[in-house]
Amino acid sequence: MATTALEYIDDDLHLPERTGYRIKRALLGPPLTTAQLHEEKLSKKAALGVLSSDCISSSAYGTEEMLIALLAVFGLAGFNILLPMTAVVLLVLVVMTLSYREVVTVYTRAGGSYVVARENFGPRIAQIASVALLIDYIVTVAVQAAAGTAAITSLIPSLGHGSIPLAITVTVVLVLAYGNLRGVREAGRAFAFPTYFFVVAAGLVVIVGLVRELAGDLPKYPTNLPGMIDVHDSGHAIFTGAAIFVLLKAFANGGSSLTGLEAISNGVSAFKNPPGENARRTLSVMSALLGTLVLGISYLAYETHATPYDHGSPTVISQVAKAAFGTAWYGHLGFVIVQVATALILYTGANTPFTGFPFLASFIADDSFLPRQLTRRGQRLAFSNGIIVLTVAALALLFGVGAHVDKLVPFYAIGVFTGFTMAGFGMARYHHTHRENRWRTKLAVNATGGGVSLLIVAIFAVVKFTEGAWLVVLLFPLGWLALMRLNRQYRAEARSLDIVTTQRRRRADSEPLDEPGTDQPQTPPTAHYPRHVVLVLVDRLDLAVIRALRYAGSLRPTDVRAVHITLDSSVAAELRHDWIERGLGDRVPLELLACPDRRLIRASATLALRTVIQDQAEVTVLLPRRSFRRGWQRLLHDRTADRIAYAVSRIPHVAATIVPFDTTLTAATGAHHDEPRLPTDTTVDSGVAAPSGTDADSRTDTDTDTDTVTGDPGAAHPIAALRRGQAVVVEGTIKSVQVGTKAGKSLEVQVFDHTGGIRLLFFGRTAIPGLEPGTVVRASGRVGEYKGHLALANPRYELLECSEPAASPFSLAR
Repeated sequence: MATTALEYIDDDLHLPERTGYRIKRALLGPPLTTAQLHEEKLSKKAALGVLSSDCISSSAYGTEEMLIALLAVFGLAGFNILLPMTAVVLLVLVVMTLSYREVVTVYTRAGGSYVVARENFGPRIAQIASVALLIDYIVTVAVQAAAGTAAITSLIPSLGHGSIPLAITVTVVLVLAYGNLRGVREAGRAFAFPTYFFVVAAGLVVIVGLVRELAGDLPKYPTNLPGMIDVHDSGHAIFTGAAIFVLLKAFANGGSSLTGLEAISNGVSAFKNPPGENARRTLSVMSALLGTLVLGISYLAYETHATPYDHGSPTVISQVAKAAFGTAWYGHLGFVIVQVATALILYTGANTPFTGFPFLASFIADDSFLPRQLTRRGQRLAFSNGIIVLTVAALALLFGVGAHVDKLVPFYAIGVFTGFTMAGFGMARYHHTHRENRWRTKLAVNATGGGVSLLIVAIFAVVKFTEGAWLVVLLFPLGWLALMRLNRQYRAEARSLDIVTTQRRRRADSEPLDEPGTDQPQTPPTAHYPRHVVLVLVDRLDLAVIRALRYAGSLRPTDVRAVHITLDSSVAAELRHDWIERGLGDRVPLELLACPDRRLIRASATLALRTVIQDQAEVTVLLPRRSFRRGWQRLLHDRTADRIAYAVSRIPHVAATIVPFDTTLTAATGAHHDEPRLPTDTTVDSGVAAPSGTDADSRTDTDTDTDTVTGDPGAAHPIAALRRGQAVVVEGTIKSVQVGTKAGKSLEVQVFDHTGGIRLLFFGRTAIPGLEPGTVVRASGRVGEYKGHLALANPRYELLECSEPAASPFSLAR
C-alpha cells in the first residue's frame, strides 16, 4: 500500500523544471544515482597507461625547453652541453623516483604529497603542498594542451599561424571539461592506449634514429632556417657568472620533463591489491620509460641539430622523427603516426588534472580549507564545481600567456617541485618518527629528494622570475593565507554550532540568580520562553500574505500579528482599509509601525527585539516572498526579505522564515482568497475591557470622534511614572497603530514619550482619522492593564502635530 501511494505521488506530482536544468540535462545526460559511483581497480599494466600519460608525455617537450635556453647563448656549443644537462636531469629523476617509491609504499590512499604533508606536518603546513598541487594541476592543463597543439601544427603547418593554435588549445580544454562533466572516467583501455601508442612510436623513433646514426646516414638540419631561434657560433665561456645562470635556466627548463611523476602517488588507491607494491613497481617502470625517451630524444636532437622555432612548431621531437624516418612515403607515414601519438598522449595528459584537481580540492575542502561546494558531486557524479574552477583557471592562463609551451613552463615547475619537496621531507619525518626497518637509509633517500627538490624550486624562482615565475612566487603566500582565512571562518562557524561547546560557554557565562547556598536552580540567561509570537511582515495585501497568515496559524502560536512598517502613509492607509474590508482584522490584528528614518531592515530588527522583551516570548518572523520563474522577472524585484531574515535571525529568541509564493499559481492550484484559520482566544484585562453595554459594532469608521478633547488643562504625566487605576493625561508620539484583534473590531495605538510607552485602546473602531504613526497625541483616561502592559481604554484625545513629514509615494522604490 505504501509503495502504491508513493508511486501515485511520484506520477501525479509534476514540478516544472528550470530552463538551466533542462539545458544541463540535454548537455550532460540524465543524472546518475549514487549507487553507480564506484572506483575501478587497475592492474599494473592498465595503471601504467592511465596514470603515467602526464609524466611520459613531458618527454615530448623537455629536450626542446633545454635547447631554447642553451642555443640562444652558447650557439652551436649548446648541442654539446645538451647531453650533460640531460644526464643531470635524469639523476634528479632517479632521486625523485626513489623518494616516491617510499611515498606509495606507506600512503596507499589518494592524496599524494598533500596527505604526506598533512600526516607529518599538520594541516597548516600541508596547505603549502595543497597550493603547490592546485597550481600544478592548473598549469598542467595549459602546458599539455598547448604542447599537444604544437604537435598538430607540426604535422599541419598551415594551422600554426595567428591565433589558430590558441583557438585549438582552448577548444581542446573545453572538450576535456565537457567530457569530465559528463562523467567520463579516467580508467580502462581507452585512456591507456595513448600512453602505449606514444611509447611505441617514440621508442621506434629512437631505435631507427640510432640505427641510422650507426650506419652514418642520419641527416643533420641547418640551424639558420627562417623561423628558428637565433643560433650562432659563440665563444661564450661556460664558467662565467652569466653562463652559469643560463645553465641553471636550461636545467630548470629540463626539469619540466619530470612533471607528472607524482601522478601514481595521487592515484595509488586505484591499484589492485596490494596497492603499495603494485604502485611501487609501476612507478619504477614509468620512470625508466621516461628516462629512456628523454635520453634518446636528446641524443638524436644533438646528432641532427634539431633546432626549436620561435613559434613552437615544428617541434624538436617532430624534427627528430622526420630525420629518423626519412622522406620516403613510409617515412612520412611514420612521421604522421608519431605526431598523432604525441598529440594524443599530450591531450590525455591534459585530461589527468580534470580527475586529480577535483579530488584534491574535495580533500582540502573536507579539511575546511576550501569552500564546501567543492565536496559536492554533480549530476554525473563528478566533482563538477572543481572541474569548472580548473577549466576557468586554465583558460585564463592560456588567454593571458598564449598557447606557447616555453611561455607557460615558468609557471610550471615551481608547483611541481614544491610538491616533491613536501613529499620528501614529510617521508623523512615519517621515518624518523616510526623508525621501522632500515629507517636511516629511507630517511636519507627522502631527505635527499626533499633537499634536491627545494634547491630546484629556488633555482627556478630565481632564473625564471622575470619570465612569469614572479606570479607563482606571489600566488603561493597569497593562496596559503586565503586557505588559512577560510579555515578560521569554518572553525568559528563550527564552534558556534557545536552543542557541547555552546552549552559549556553558556554555563561559564551564566551568573547565579540566587544567593549561594540556596537550593533554587540557577536559570541561564538564554532560557526558553513559554510564549510564542508570530509576526507576519506585510507590505501589501495579496495571496502571498494570505499564504503566510495560513502558515502562521499552523505554527499554533500564542499570538499572531501582521505588521506593516510604514514608509508611505498612503500605502499604509490603503492596506488598513483592505485589511478591514476583507474581514482580516477580526482574526489577525494589523499593526502599522512608524519608520521615520526609512531604514526598513533596522525597523524590522527593532520590532522583533521589542516583541521578545515586551512579551517575554519566542518570536518567529514570517516574510512573504513572491517568487518568479524567469530571470528578467526576478530582476524587477529586490531581495529585501533575505536581508531582513539575515538581520532578525541574529537576535536571540528570534527565528526568521521566508514563505515563498509562486506568482504563476492559479486558482486551480489552490491559491484562493480564503481567510486564514487562526486561534481566536484572547485575554483582555478587566481594567481595559470594553465598557458594559457597548456594542462593538455600534460605531463605524466614519462616526464622529466624540472622544476628541480640545485643550485638556491638566499637565501631561511621564508615562514611566503611571500606575494602574490612576486618572492621567499623557502626551507622546504614536509609534504604531494596530487594527483589529481576535476579540473583534478594535484599534490599538502605542504612544511613547521620552520616558516610556502606553497603549490607547479604542473598542469598536477600526480607524480614526489622524491617529497615524508619527502623530503627536494628547490623551486622558484611567490607566488599566492589557496583556501585561499599561493601557487607556477609549481615552479622550487631542491631535497636536506630526513629528515626521508624511512619506512621498515616490520616495522609495519597494
